[in-house]
Amino acid sequence: MEWKNLYRGAMMGISELIPGVSSGTIAVILGIYDNLIRAITGFFSKEWKRHLPFLIPLGIGMVAAVAAFVKIIRWLLENHTEPTHFFFLGLIVGVLPLLWKKAKVKQTFNKAHYIALIAAMLLVASMEFFRPAEASEPIVQLTLLSGVGLFFSGWLASMSMIMPGISGSLVFLILGVYNTAIFALESLNLQVILAIGAGVLVGIIVSSKAIKYLLSHFPYASYAVIIGLVIGSIVPVFPGITSAYQLFPSIITFIAGTATALLLGSKG
Repeated sequence: MEWKNLYRGAMMGISELIPGVSSGTIAVILGIYDNLIRAITGFFSKEWKRHLPFLIPLGIGMVAAVAAFVKIIRWLLENHTEPTHFFFLGLIVGVLPLLWKKAKVKQTFNKAHYIALIAAMLLVASMEFFRPAEASEPIVQLTLLSGVGLFFSGWLASMSMIMPGISGSLVFLILGVYNTAIFALESLNLQVILAIGAGVLVGIIVSSKAIKYLLSHFPYASYAVIIGLVIGSIVPVFPGITSAYQLFPSIITFIAGTATALLLGSKG
C-alpha cells in the first residue's frame, strides 16, 4: 500500500469542499496526477488489482478528510470568507509555474496552443457571470426529478474533480446545488449522498478514460487547456475585499497558499 496517499487523499478531499481548487490541481501539485489517471482507468480493466495499493489509501484519505473537515470548511467560508478564498487563490497561482514547466510551454506551444489556453481561460472565467442564485433551502427529500438532477450534477462535477482547474464544488455552486451537497454531508443524508455519489462515480469512469486518451495523444494541447482552466478559475475564486480589516489576513493566507503549492510542487 502507498500509505503516503493517505495525506495526499486528505488534501484532495479538502480541496473538493472549496469552490475553486480541484482535487486534480492538488494531484498535480503533489506530483501524482499521471499516476492518478492511470490508476482510475486501470481499475476498470482486467488489471484492476494492481491499482488498489494506490487507490485505497487515496480514497480513505479523501473520505476521512471530507467527513472531518466539512463543518470546519463551512465555518471558515461563513466566518472568514475572504482569507479562506485567498489561501486557495494562492494555491491556484502557485501551481501555475509547475504546470508551465511540465508542459514545456516555451519549447512546445504554438499559436493553436495559446488559442486553446485563452479559450479555456475565458470559458471558466465567464462562469462567474452565469452563476444562478443558490436555493435558500437545501434538498433533503428526493423526488424523481430532484434525484435525476442531483445525479447529473454529480456527473458534471466529477468531470472537473479530476481535471486540474475548475473544481467539482464550483460546478455544484454554478448548478445551484452546493448547499444541498454540503448539508447532505453534514447531516449524513444518505439518499442525497447516494444520488450525487452515483453521478460522481459514473462521471469519473467516463472522464478519466477521456483525459487519459487526450494526455496520451495530445499532451501539449491538453496542458494548454489545463493551464487555461487554472488561470480562469481565479475569477470565480476571487472573493474581493469588503473591508480594510480583511486585507492583511487575506494577504497572509494568499502568501501561505502560494508557498504551500510551490513547496509541495517542488517535492512532488
